[in-house]
Amino acid sequence: METDTLIEDMASVQAHYRAVSANGTVSERSSTDEEMLDIATDTRFEYTDLADKSHGSTNLMDTLDDLPPGIGQYDDFHTIDWLRDISRDRIRHRQISKRKQDSCFAKVKVAHDAWSGWVCVLLVGCATGAFAAVIDVGTSWMSDLKEGICLEQFWFNREQCCWAVNDTTFDQNACSQWYSWSHLFGVSESSVFGSYMIKYIMYVLWAMVFATLAVMLVRVFAPYACGSGIPEIKTILSGFIIRGYLGKWTLIIKSVCMMLAVSAGLSLGKEGPLVHVASCCGNIFSYLFPKYGKNEAKKREILSAAAAAGVSVAFGAPIGGVLFSLEEVSYYFPLKTLWRSFFCALAAAFVLRSFNPFGNDHLVMFYVDYRNAWYLVELIPFIVLGVFGGIWGAVFIKGNIRWCRYRKSSNLGKFPITEVLVVTAVTAILAFPNPYTSDYQRNLTDATTDFTSANIDSGVTRAMWQLALALVFKMVITVFTFGIKVPAGLFIPSMAIGAIAGRMIGIGMEQLAYSHREHYLFKEMCHSGHTCVTPGLYAMVGACATLGGVTKMTVSLVVIMFELTGGLQYIVPLMAAAMTAKWIGDAFDKEGIYDAHIKLNGYPFLDSKEEFTHTTIAADVMRPKRTEPPLCVLTQDSMTVEQIEAIMRETDHNGFPVIVSAESQYLVGFVLRRDLSIAISSARTNHDGIVSNSVVYFTNHVPVNTVVGGPEPLKLRKILDMAPVTITDQTPMETVVEMFRKLGLRQTLVTHNGRLLGIITKKDILRHIAQLKNQDPDSILFN
Repeated sequence: METDTLIEDMASVQAHYRAVSANGTVSERSSTDEEMLDIATDTRFEYTDLADKSHGSTNLMDTLDDLPPGIGQYDDFHTIDWLRDISRDRIRHRQISKRKQDSCFAKVKVAHDAWSGWVCVLLVGCATGAFAAVIDVGTSWMSDLKEGICLEQFWFNREQCCWAVNDTTFDQNACSQWYSWSHLFGVSESSVFGSYMIKYIMYVLWAMVFATLAVMLVRVFAPYACGSGIPEIKTILSGFIIRGYLGKWTLIIKSVCMMLAVSAGLSLGKEGPLVHVASCCGNIFSYLFPKYGKNEAKKREILSAAAAAGVSVAFGAPIGGVLFSLEEVSYYFPLKTLWRSFFCALAAAFVLRSFNPFGNDHLVMFYVDYRNAWYLVELIPFIVLGVFGGIWGAVFIKGNIRWCRYRKSSNLGKFPITEVLVVTAVTAILAFPNPYTSDYQRNLTDATTDFTSANIDSGVTRAMWQLALALVFKMVITVFTFGIKVPAGLFIPSMAIGAIAGRMIGIGMEQLAYSHREHYLFKEMCHSGHTCVTPGLYAMVGACATLGGVTKMTVSLVVIMFELTGGLQYIVPLMAAAMTAKWIGDAFDKEGIYDAHIKLNGYPFLDSKEEFTHTTIAADVMRPKRTEPPLCVLTQDSMTVEQIEAIMRETDHNGFPVIVSAESQYLVGFVLRRDLSIAISSARTNHDGIVSNSVVYFTNHVPVNTVVGGPEPLKLRKILDMAPVTITDQTPMETVVEMFRKLGLRQTLVTHNGRLLGIITKKDILRHIAQLKNQDPDSILFN
């Protein structure tokens, strides 16, 4: 009776403590909560002492005084336990802080521990800026290589080749030092058809060469280097392990192949892949600091800062990068991570600016200097662009996902190299003739020159037709390009589509205002000396709208756009277009392109933006079901090494609940499969007394008769989680889902009246949500 009473007291105290833990972090608990934790621990030991005294026991040290390497780590394609890792880091920090008065070395160690995070993000930011500069310069050189070559200094692109030449012109020949391929082949520029065909053929051939190199390098050296990388990074930041995805080979191949893919003229960008490159830098540098390298939860703080640095160097937008990391990719983003992300993004932008890869002394990519104000009546076309962006985003997401699903389920997926080459050939052949789709032909104008509005002429009419054809081509080819097996970003293609549509609407609006310049709506807009409407502004707003419709970004998108262009005075039109695109897109589907690809690939990502409104309870979701075998458990003091090894051979569970006995089913704790396997293997190797018949104890005390008469026992209490998160079988699933989202749980144990009933993992919740949406639950691929 006394034992039962102590069990009930311990269970009630632990229930209170877990309720407090669910509402706040360890650092936020009050002294009363800490006292309750001590009471729970004392009660557990008191119960153990009472049980052991009934048959005589001895208190032994753990068999593994020093835990072997690998304990507390995770296998590939597994989910991390956020609470466990954060708790481990706080315990480590307390141990270091307690010793800081012992010696000067201890004080230095404490200071190093405090500053290691800032040093790490500084290194990540500098490395990201350096990689971005090399990628920008390399992409510019290879893109110009499709046009011609600088014979005297072949490593220069066209602009660099002509810097020191006085006869620079703005035609296709550029300057005397730059030789076009038609010139090198001896075809005179006066032969219009012959010169054009040579340029056309060389453009297509170079595009095919670059694409072939890109896809071959990805296939042979780093399969993870393909695609955008943002869906996988979102999944990794949510607590999932994908070994090698952020490794050094992925970093190198992604950087090289990104230059090749963009230079091939494919409808893709390097902005999304730059986030992947920055995250690779974050992962690699985190291993220089054991505080982050050996703790997966802490490592994700560095990866969040790295993602911000990636956007910072991609668009020259440090603030937008931080907001992008907060809004779009990060799962756990405390205040200190916000400041470190800002510092990392700032360091990356500073290094990139120091390299000055664009040669224009501007950090932004598309600097604008529009001086004309916008007028209230223009909000109507801005909102129309937002509607277009939302509709196009929904159409693109559904079309691209359908094509990617077809690729995965058909024979097309078996020939990725062929697919890349076909897409490249089609893109190059169709893009070259149109100056608005080819990076070969440049339209060089001075954006700061004042123009006056006039009636439309034949040149503008021809440009409108070319813009319309470019719009259709870009919309179609981007659907088939995003997802092929080369590094492929989506920001620039989406923005290009919106910019083309915006430019066309801007020209139309300009003609409308000029034709009715005496009307009261347009009277104030048309002044002598400048245009009635700035079509370039509409291109900028359209780019914002389509990117928002595809990605479902809002605040971070607006900040990125005004940092990208320097057009701070146009923030209201950008906000109007972004919000309209978001609302229209959500009317079709609330998933952005990255979330859709996460679902397509079956990654275990629990989106914090989705609402769970169903009335199911934990008993409906937990395993085992009534028709399934009973839950596989371990007992605290009655199983041998051989029995536990047999269980691990016969099952593939990631962990096992530990109970008092098969009869009582009272929960003691939870042990991970990996930790258990490593501990047993290490004990067998380093302790001769540990044999197959050795009894495994997850308690502090071992009966005396076991120590004297039998084989040496194996004590593994150190690897046991004594405070696993538990719920009752009647807990609403709405509450369970929120616990998994906000606490970052890996699993939770289900009890009834203190007795263990089952377990719920993140994969179980995702399967349950898929079933409620009438989707295939087997699409969730990983544990």
